[in-house]
Amino acid sequence: MLTSLFLSGILGGLLIQVQPQLISVCLEEDEDLRVDCRIEPKPNKINSYEFSWSSGTKEALINTNVSGSAAEAQFRDRSEVVELDPHGYRMTLKGFTNTLPHNTTYMCKISGQVESINVEKEQLQPCSAVSLFLKSSWSWIVPLLIFLFHTHC
Repeated sequence: MLTSLFLSGILGGLLIQVQPQLISVCLEEDEDLRVDCRIEPKPNKINSYEFSWSSGTKEALINTNVSGSAAEAQFRDRSEVVELDPHGYRMTLKGFTNTLPHNTTYMCKISGQVESINVEKEQLQPCSAVSLFLKSSWSWIVPLLIFLFHTHC
């Protein structure tokens, strides 16, 4: 009884600290790079987006709908962005998997709010439901709940 109370307290404390990942990067089956940006837009603001990456000190704009900004020429015909439900955007970049820098910071900006993630080329995971689940900050909760369930049955 005391053990379950202790474990429940730890789990409750950890749940409070967990924040969902707002940006993720993965490789689709056809080797296209996919960046999902799930920033919730601010009310009464125009939904603008920018996707970019940086390696070292150079930042390259891949795709944007911001007036007055333009993606670099090498990305213009190779990237596309679709809106995600309930909020956010997905950028897909074709034909760059083999030339990706070793250590890259991927950034997205939606209505002025910026999120970024640093990914090494060798660490890129396939875009599958299982791999995205394992990357999420909630993935450790399920095994812990199963453990708690089995210890009390």
